[in-house]
Amino acid sequence: MLLLVALVVLVGWYLRRHTVDVLQPAGQIGQKERNLMEFTLLISLIVVVPVFCMLAFIVVRYRESNKHATYSPELEGNRAAEAVWWAIPAIIIGVISVVTWRSSYALDPFRPLDSTKQAVHIQAVSMDWKWLFIYPDRHMASVNEAFIPANTPVDFEITSDSVMTSFWVPQLGGQMYAMPGMSTNLNLEASRSGIFNGSTANIAGKGFSDMTFKVIAVPSGQYSNWMQDYRAAPDTYALTAAAYNDLARPGVLKTPRVYNAVDPGLYDKIQVKYMTPTGGDNAAAGTGLNT
Repeated sequence: MLLLVALVVLVGWYLRRHTVDVLQPAGQIGQKERNLMEFTLLISLIVVVPVFCMLAFIVVRYRESNKHATYSPELEGNRAAEAVWWAIPAIIIGVISVVTWRSSYALDPFRPLDSTKQAVHIQAVSMDWKWLFIYPDRHMASVNEAFIPANTPVDFEITSDSVMTSFWVPQLGGQMYAMPGMSTNLNLEASRSGIFNGSTANIAGKGFSDMTFKVIAVPSGQYSNWMQDYRAAPDTYALTAAAYNDLARPGVLKTPRVYNAVDPGLYDKIQVKYMTPTGGDNAAAGTGLNT
């Protein structure tokens, strides 16, 4: 019991002194996931706390040195007690089943978010060891930075040009695997402007620890002008097939990069190359796209 109390105190102390992104949601999906975690914790405490209290009570009351405890080896089952310890778990399982059913639908990553605004479409590509974000509607791309409008749904279309990894932005919620030759979707929304940390939640080789990115949310009214300014910046590049081949080589990119032009259909080419007989060989050799 003392160990449990000490553990709770230690966790509380840590949470007061440190910021845990997943507990600081900045979007409707992140908030729903936090609510689900809090509900799960509460349900767990309903089971854990009484069990440890009963354990302490039994240890103290029926210890060998307690001469006043009643010794009743012939005592058989108590129907009332049995009804309680069977009914409570049954009720808890029933509640968890309902919540699981409802939350599985509400938090379906493929399900578009309810909004009066049109969703922004971004294609995310996992690479060794960096993240490429393509904006097909604006013919732009960026590396290790994703630009989104606040209070607007964002549909991330995700694939990998390497091993299987995982796309995760804790404050916005959700986590979706990126797999070569496949395309998955993750719908998120930032409820405010800000810079949110993202990473891969799946080990992806030597540069895994540096495979992080930023999701930068700006007011929706400024998003278009902001993107145009980035596109016209002097330090931008054109993401041609040759430029992509160079980018696809294994390595960590310390400085984010913006491309003001993107080879048409680049995302589809990345995905399709793993569906051809020689696609995997090209990827393993780090040659990127065929030119």
